[in-house]
Amino acid sequence: MSGSSGRITSRNNPLFRELLKLAHSSHARRKSQLVLLDGPHLVEAYLSHVGMPRHLAVSESGLESPEIAGLLRRASALEPAVIDDTLFARLSPVATPAGILALGAVPAMPLRPADIRFCVLLEDIQDPGNMGSILRSAAAAGADAALLSAHCAYAWSPKVLRAGMGAHFRVAIHEHVDLPAFITAFRGSVVATDAAAVTSVFDADLGGRLALVIGNEGGGLSPVLRAAAQHTVRIPMADGSESLNAGAAAAVCLFERVRQLRAKGDAGSQSAGIETE
Repeated sequence: MSGSSGRITSRNNPLFRELLKLAHSSHARRKSQLVLLDGPHLVEAYLSHVGMPRHLAVSESGLESPEIAGLLRRASALEPAVIDDTLFARLSPVATPAGILALGAVPAMPLRPADIRFCVLLEDIQDPGNMGSILRSAAAAGADAALLSAHCAYAWSPKVLRAGMGAHFRVAIHEHVDLPAFITAFRGSVVATDAAAVTSVFDADLGGRLALVIGNEGGGLSPVLRAAAQHTVRIPMADGSESLNAGAAAAVCLFERVRQLRAKGDAGSQSAGIETE
């Protein structure tokens, strides 16, 4: 990226222009494989799980925040760009900017089916809120990886990042994956959610190596993926209830696995901390 850190008061500053393009252009983010992180929580998650970002930017008013000051101390090897509040607001995707942004590389990890013990396979999940919610639940439930089909929402968009709340840096995310091919290579059980399934998720064995498949919000699973899955399960609901959204359905299934592992006293199970907002 061109430009240098320091105090930025002009929209013509090269670094500001570069940040602005990445903030508002999905094409620019995908092409560069860079991710713009808005707010202390995402910046802290990147520092803790990935490492040092390429750039830090702080608003003038953000310099007064003790939380932001702590993050700047952790990243003391970088000189932050201090940006005029009015200009900074143009970079933030939220109405009330939190005061700090980081720019870093999208984490890249090799996809080795044999190494994965627990993952979610997402087919054509298109709502960014659902995508982020599923990633957040998957991380909290101890998943190793999330594999996304070609027509899923872009995992590193600002809306998905906000909904994920740092989960992006605790789960290996792989996009544009041939899910049926992965299932063929995966050494474990493949369980897909399907409203028409006979077996309740609460009666299914979700222990051991597991790939949990979640289908598109409107259309559900494709016939190809339904056929590739070894088992299909449904979530029992009260009479008159039509369905859960994809994020809620995934959370139910993910934490049913957590419950089963805890009930069995599985040493490899995670003690999930539940946070509410």
